[in-house]
Amino acid sequence: MVAKKGARPPREKPQRIADEIRSLIVSGELADGDLIGREPELVERFGVSRPSLREALRILEAQGLISVERGVLGGIFVRQPDERLTARTAALLLQARGVPLMDVCAARTLLEPLAARRLAQSPRRQAAGAELGELIGREEESLADPDEFGRANAQFHERLLALAGNQTLTIVAEMLNEIVARAVTALSRAEDTTGSLATRRRGVRSQRRLVELIQAGDGPAAEEHWRSHMAVVDKVMLGAEAGTVVDLVHHY
Repeated sequence: MVAKKGARPPREKPQRIADEIRSLIVSGELADGDLIGREPELVERFGVSRPSLREALRILEAQGLISVERGVLGGIFVRQPDERLTARTAALLLQARGVPLMDVCAARTLLEPLAARRLAQSPRRQAAGAELGELIGREEESLADPDEFGRANAQFHERLLALAGNQTLTIVAEMLNEIVARAVTALSRAEDTTGSLATRRRGVRSQRRLVELIQAGDGPAAEEHWRSHMAVVDKVMLGAEAGTVVDLVHHY
């Protein structure tokens, strides 16, 4: 049979199987950690050969959507997509184009201030400010522990973006944060990348000021304050490595 002009060519069996399983994952019908099945069961379920099934699983595994575990208790398990998967793909593209880390930081510095302004202009700004204030409190409790402070600080940034209410903006920013965080770790594993105790305290005070501006409903001031804050943070984090090309191939 000759395909109609302009019609898509039929997809190969492995692609069709991968499409079906991928659809179940991204739609939420299969949750993170769910057992999809074991190889013999899936061969029978899809009515395909073992090589076709394995090719489909390789496609999904390469996309970070499943993990294949061997052994008696093994099987094919769901892995929900997250910022690490997106960040890895973006990092490879950035590296191929010779993009420096300071360029990634500059993009992040554009996004978070916009989120701060949006949040300050939101009718939920009081509740959002209270939540951010609680997160700042956790940072203050961990000022003496750089690792714990770093985790608490990352949560503050994540919630700032999430509370702004734009999911696309949140996902893009999460991807950029993941790239920057891994790059900083790769470049200076032996150093305290969260800065000195004094630096951490200044950062917390700046966050408190941001919350005040958000709850006051002053969008332009919140945006400007956070843009200045992010510029300083990026300078402290990257230092002399700002011009280094993104290279995270071996850090995922």
